[in-house]
Amino acid sequence: MKLLINESPLQIIPSLAQLIGLNEAIVLQQVHFRSLISHNEQDGYKWVHNTYDEWKRVEFPFWSVDTIKRTIRRLEKSGCIVSSATYNHVKTDKTKWYRIDYGVLHDLTLQIAPIANANTAEGELQIAPNMQCNLPNAIPKEVKSIKKNSVEQGLDVVSVIDYLNEKANKEFKTNSKATERFVNARYREGYTLDDFKKVIDVKVKQWLNNPQWLMYLRPSTLFSATNFENYLEEAREIRAQEGSSPKPFELDFSKGEE
Repeated sequence: MKLLINESPLQIIPSLAQLIGLNEAIVLQQVHFRSLISHNEQDGYKWVHNTYDEWKRVEFPFWSVDTIKRTIRRLEKSGCIVSSATYNHVKTDKTKWYRIDYGVLHDLTLQIAPIANANTAEGELQIAPNMQCNLPNAIPKEVKSIKKNSVEQGLDVVSVIDYLNEKANKEFKTNSKATERFVNARYREGYTLDDFKKVIDVKVKQWLNNPQWLMYLRPSTLFSATNFENYLEEAREIRAQEGSSPKPFELDFSKGEE
């Protein structure tokens, strides 16, 4: 029996695969690894650029090109991966450049942690090895409960996204899994619907008529862990300043001289 292999292995974290899908977890891990050794730096980020055919030839020969396309597009839609074709030297070159949005991943860890540490009724969860995909053979009841609670919290997601769409003239979907993760993560931290509205109001006022910032009126920016707290504090400070501002003095000439 061989205990060592002669090629670079693909790695996955079972809890991440359980949360976003096996294929997505594999691709995300490879983009992360390639980013660490990448010399392609643009706008302060390290990027990985490949065509779909190159992804298949170099990284994922066991998948079809269509499978790779679908997997990457799902990661783009969720916000885990940011892609761009603007850094190519030739305008006709549409090869995409990819980087990971680690802010989105930070919010994912809030859901991964309870899954990874979930305990069964008999004690600590034992993850049995699975040679085919390295995933747990069974999902414990606690994990199912976590997913159920997330769905129930999703009822509040509708109120938040409807308010954002109304104020920012957007059409974000209320059933987007990535959006649910951002909103539910903030709810679990104790923030309220009113807090979401404050953040939306202050950034809409600042960005709605600014073409450079308009694109950032989106859930992944507004409701990320770091941004949300900062924006909410900014909204509170602005309200406090407005509340403490003296009212302008008005002369009433209707009463005549006294």
